[in-house]
Amino acid sequence: MVKEGIKIFLRAKPTKGKKGYTELEDGAVTFHVPKEDSDGYINNKKDMYKFKFEEVFPEITQQDNIFEKVCRNAAESAKNGYNATIFAYGQTGSGKTFTITGGAERYKDRGMIPRSISHIFQSFEKNPTSVYTMHISYLEIYNESGYDLLDPAKEVTRLEDLPRVHLQEDSEGNFHTRNLTVHQANTEEDALNLLFMGDTNRMTAETPMNMASTRSHCIFTIYISCKDHDSPTIRRGKLHLVDLAGSERVSKTGVSGTILNEAKCINLSLHFLEQVIIALSERSRTHIPYRNSMMTSMLRDSLGGNCLTTMVATVSLEKSNIDESISTCRFAQRVALIKNDAVCNEEVDPKLVITRLKKEIQNLRDDITLAGREVSTESLTDEELLMCRESVNKYIESADPEETLQMDADFRKIHFCYQYFKHLIRQATASRPSSHLTDASSTPQQQLLPAQVEKEITKLKDLITQRDTEINILVNLLKKEKARIAGSGGENVHNNRQDSPPPRNKPATQPNRNVKNLSKGRQEAFDIFRRDYEHNRAIEMNKSELKARMKEAKQIGGLVNKSREKINSLKSSIEQRRIAMAVQGLVTADNPASVMDPKEEELKKHIKKKKVPTATLR
Repeated sequence: MVKEGIKIFLRAKPTKGKKGYTELEDGAVTFHVPKEDSDGYINNKKDMYKFKFEEVFPEITQQDNIFEKVCRNAAESAKNGYNATIFAYGQTGSGKTFTITGGAERYKDRGMIPRSISHIFQSFEKNPTSVYTMHISYLEIYNESGYDLLDPAKEVTRLEDLPRVHLQEDSEGNFHTRNLTVHQANTEEDALNLLFMGDTNRMTAETPMNMASTRSHCIFTIYISCKDHDSPTIRRGKLHLVDLAGSERVSKTGVSGTILNEAKCINLSLHFLEQVIIALSERSRTHIPYRNSMMTSMLRDSLGGNCLTTMVATVSLEKSNIDESISTCRFAQRVALIKNDAVCNEEVDPKLVITRLKKEIQNLRDDITLAGREVSTESLTDEELLMCRESVNKYIESADPEETLQMDADFRKIHFCYQYFKHLIRQATASRPSSHLTDASSTPQQQLLPAQVEKEITKLKDLITQRDTEINILVNLLKKEKARIAGSGGENVHNNRQDSPPPRNKPATQPNRNVKNLSKGRQEAFDIFRRDYEHNRAIEMNKSELKARMKEAKQIGGLVNKSREKINSLKSSIEQRRIAMAVQGLVTADNPASVMDPKEEELKKHIKKKKVPTATLR
């Protein structure tokens, strides 16, 4: 859970008119209001107002800097499963729509909405291991009535042609919209087209304060869902980008007719918004008047709820608008007192839960069937035997570690499967080529398996140790005899040594590791024994064959691991494909095969090619 207050920023609109006494500092703005004593009355009004913000953006600030400082963290939070809201508040003509939506003349004048869309899709591409989906809705609140700006059903010539959106409250106090369409955006271009469609349908009018004043509140919402590759959890976040209609003083603008009615509704809804802000900032208040207007009902989570909220206060620095700018800053200071509790919106994938529960139900049914069924004495039919063999072969050849043996709750089939497993193991052991591990003259009954070869080598090592002990005894006897002869006639013995033939050369093979520390005489005796041993050649051949077998086994194991990794990758691609089709509505839980996906069929063919039969690995 993230508990923090609403962040407030201030943006000053560039102006060509006469500026008031305003100072923009680092994180603060100061307004100087000169006193008027012309009437002779004492004026006790404050002549200086100073307000603090997270950051103050001067008139020359570019759109990209506004996005980086205000909107980037909100977009990242929505991608990671949090609710985020950014709303612009200020008097009419102070730059709210330019900040949220942007200008249409230059590409660098793009506002927060198009820049957020681009940033989110770029983040999707940087995380290929996760599956993301984006949906978009666009709501307009005009004269306290909601309209869906993205209705594609018919041509729109006036605002009344759009479908009306209604709010409904559930038993837990949460508001839900009816008739508000949500559109999926698979690419950045799709999302920008939806934004353009909604902006085209917005209600605008010319007023004395603004040549193209938006006469309604608009809420552009981006819904994002994310699912990691090996996780059953889905994270769902949303980003509200709210463009509030500007407040205006009717006495100053002098409007009438339809524009006057619009100004009344705008000021009334902003008044209700201020009431909610004041109630939230006062800890003693127990009732928050969200239901007073449709806009405050829609922003219920954003104000004091599960959301990360940011406010951008837009002001005009002209001398004639200094009172409205001070009022906007006061409103922002009240907003900063509100605390929100934001939590990550996570839930388990319903499809995986349904699949797991169905599997558990089937297992329980099988257990009940086994517990209450009598063992049949009839023999299995040929079709049943064939089905059992196919199930066992499929289970053996599958590289999926979670693969299970699908079998009915029948003891006869279970016993047959065990027998068939035993038959396959014996057949694999008997068919393993091992005739070249022994001497060429040995019979098939004398051919040894690798385990038997290891046993034979151990036996020969023990025999060598025994012979080494015998040689030690003989060497000691020889030493004693040499000493006796040397005592009786050493000179004759010396002459005989000169006439004796030179000792045999040592064989090229290295001595066994168990006899490395032998004396020189014992080493020569052991080499003679090993050279003249009748099965020495067969032992050396068996050693060489074992080394070749181990090398071959390592190579085959590497190929199997590579194939398993490729199959797992293809399966994950199929799963992602199915999830994407399910989100698009092409596949439903009741009819999972309603649409043939050629891409999925191609991936399945690749999986079959990568699976290696068991017999080819032996």
